[in-house]
Amino acid sequence: MALKSSTAIEAFRNEKFLSSRDARSLRILAEYHEPASRFARYAVDDTIVFLGSARLLSRHEARRRLKQAREQGGDLEQARMMVEMSKYYEAARELARRLTLWSKQLAGEKRRFVVCTGGGPGIMEAANRGASEAKGINVGLTIAIPIEEFDNRYVTRELSFHFHYFFMRKFWFSYLAKAVLVFPGGFGTLDELTELLTLLQTRKMSKPLPIVLFGRDYWREVIDFEAMIRYGTIGRDDLKLFFETDSVDEAYDYIVERLERYALERKGATL
Repeated sequence: MALKSSTAIEAFRNEKFLSSRDARSLRILAEYHEPASRFARYAVDDTIVFLGSARLLSRHEARRRLKQAREQGGDLEQARMMVEMSKYYEAARELARRLTLWSKQLAGEKRRFVVCTGGGPGIMEAANRGASEAKGINVGLTIAIPIEEFDNRYVTRELSFHFHYFFMRKFWFSYLAKAVLVFPGGFGTLDELTELLTLLQTRKMSKPLPIVLFGRDYWREVIDFEAMIRYGTIGRDDLKLFFETDSVDEAYDYIVERLERYALERKGATL
């Protein structure tokens, strides 16, 4: 009979192995199964995803920084731009609040359409904040990257996730999404938006997924869709994959109408 070594470590407790290259597949699976178990526990089957810049500020904070820049000799041009861009923070906050209130009143449904963000500051904080103000649970899919610490205190604690792999985080964005609102953002937002548009364009995503581009001037300047059509890299019909607006009311009405038409009878994720 073999004697048990006092230094033996079961494989699933071996942190050195679990952090190694050889265990990468296990780490990837963990970022699928652990979130899946929590989503099931809290009955989250359908989400409304908010995407946008982590750098945008609330109107109150943007005005405070403008005042500080005036008094202390800061970058006034940038501070004024942040005040102008704060309209998108407030719009995301209000849309998340209204959509959460609408979802909560759906007859016979619990937590039907849950606000989901990347769990960071900026537009993400705004949407989690709006959902929290409507007393709704909400999701934060945070990515672990070496940047300054932030505190998005509006994410529901039990539904706050931290991912190592970007692609697993994006999987959870798209897998449960029944609608997506995309606010002005940088490289990360562009990455998330174009991946969703690609999935719809190539019909790898079979479910109807309304996408709202919020902020016409920003998006038309940052992405020249007409140039892409002119150069033949996309077709005119591809512009039907999204809806552009600057209006909270228009965005709300569009999302609610599409969800009532396509998603209320399609509970659960479909790709």
